Amino acid sequence: MRDRVNTIMIMTTSREPVPAGAGLYRLLAWLSPGFPIGAFSYSHGLEAAVESGAVRDRSSLQSWVAAVAIQGGGRVDADILRDAYRAAAAGDLAALTAVDERGLAYRATAELALEASAQGEAFLATIQAAWPDEFSDRRAATGEAACYSAAVGAAAARAGIALGDALLAYLQALAANLVSAGLRLGIIGQTDGQRILAALEPFVIDAAANATTRDPSDFGAATFAVDLASMAHETQYTRLFRS
Repeated sequence: MRDRVNTIMIMTTSREPVPAGAGLYRLLAWLSPGFPIGAFSYSHGLEAAVESGAVRDRSSLQSWVAAVAIQGGGRVDADILRDAYRAAAAGDLAALTAVDERGLAYRATAELALEASAQGEAFLATIQAAWPDEFSDRRAATGEAACYSAAVGAAAARAGIALGDALLAYLQALAANLVSAGLRLGIIGQTDGQRILAALEPFVIDAAANATTRDPSDFGAATFAVDLASMAHETQYTRLFRS
């Protein structure tokens, strides 16, 4: 655990100044669908919801994505990202360790825990490979689990990215990935996918803003249908996604 967090903590120590514009560039790259963390392979329980008929069209998919991003896993991740960002910016190793562990523990099912850890490990490994100046005096990731949202928050702090921008980009990427899953499951087309993202815009913006001011003690989620769908997906016979 300590080795993993030390890997993240290099973002806050002995760092070179980040060139002007590089923060936005890195944010766009790191949260792009093309960044190799395997996000395309996760549906956050959506596949089971489609199988059961709970999600079947544009309207129900929009409601599902909104619930995940604003009240469910997205809310938890936003708080973890925020706290990791602040801990990394302050160079507080103990706080960053606690945030990372909390981000891994606070998952309702094995598949949702896999989403957080597998993507976190892939994110750190790719950051190290593509931006080696940020990790020049650290060895490769140890292979221990790492929380994805915590890793993004720490990386954003290291790159000088504004916390609000990092939160908004993270939540938009989460919503877009779930919409993409719905597209691949055949319940919407590409244009309807964009309609959903357009409709969610003000709510995702508010969710990101709220995370910056929310009391850390007000931590948690309330999306039981998503948790139940994730549990059902673990034993679903035919499936495209890992979650």
